[in-house]
Amino acid sequence: MTKANHHIFADGELSRNEGTLRIDTLDGDIKYLPVESIDSLYLHGQISFNTRALGLLNEHGVPVHVFGWKDYYRGSYLPKRGQVSGNTVVEQVRAYDDRKRRLQIGYRIIEASIHNMRSNLQYYSGRRGDFSTTIAALQKLKENVEQTQEINELRAVEGNARKQYYRCFDAILTDPFELTKREYNPPANEANALISFLNGMVYTTCVSAIRKTALDPTVGFVHEPGERRFTLSLDIADIFKPLLADRLVFRLVNRQQITITDFEDDLGGCLLTDDGRLTVLEEFERTLDETVNHPRLKRNVSFKTLIQTDVYSLKKHLLTGEPYHATEKWW
Repeated sequence: MTKANHHIFADGELSRNEGTLRIDTLDGDIKYLPVESIDSLYLHGQISFNTRALGLLNEHGVPVHVFGWKDYYRGSYLPKRGQVSGNTVVEQVRAYDDRKRRLQIGYRIIEASIHNMRSNLQYYSGRRGDFSTTIAALQKLKENVEQTQEINELRAVEGNARKQYYRCFDAILTDPFELTKREYNPPANEANALISFLNGMVYTTCVSAIRKTALDPTVGFVHEPGERRFTLSLDIADIFKPLLADRLVFRLVNRQQITITDFEDDLGGCLLTDDGRLTVLEEFERTLDETVNHPRLKRNVSFKTLIQTDVYSLKKHLLTGEPYHATEKWW
């Protein structure tokens, strides 16, 4: 059976019905969801669940990503590892503790992130404006990545690149959407709300991909490990945000698949409505299933598989020293 991400928007209760998940909504509807069909489960509504439901999800290795009030990401329940390797975790921590090894991995991540930002601007330059100056600046920043000697300097390079990149969004997006500047917690306007929501989806997709390996999602290389974040997921997400989140923002807005009416103001911020979130998620899942021809694998792979391939490449690098191929857009 082909597995897919499943999103539950209804409020209600999630329980176990023998080998199947049962969803009892507050509206009185009852739905059944075969656990074998689920890759990752996303809870967007106010859902209560018990240990029996979690036990079933754990048995089948299904991560659960929980979004709270107004779809703010709250956290993830991660099942037992499908792969367990103490050696992998030891090598991951050794690489983190080794300044040179950590920087080398960080270089690859940030170079790929900047490359993918630059690639987006190259596509829209001439179509939505002249971005040649910013494209050249991003290329220069990418070339200077390996001149940094500290992780803080590396993060500053990435932050500078992203700031210049975001300045081009207002020209790419059709009116009345405008970014002005990147703001979140809460997002200040519709463009910020859309970016934040999709960035959250990219992040959770990376959490799920990392969980399928023996890597520890809490030990990152660019982002510092903390108590409340999966920092390796943040690292990998930085590579894929331009490819999955930003490209989808441009497409949804410029094709008028999403409009200003799909947002609402709440407590000084701007958030997607229920209908807006549904539209965005449908397109996000469709994007994850899109395929590109992979030059090393010599076959078509989906974007979801591309993330998994990136993570496996990092794992192989940590264990064998083979080059880490952080994904840079080639298609």
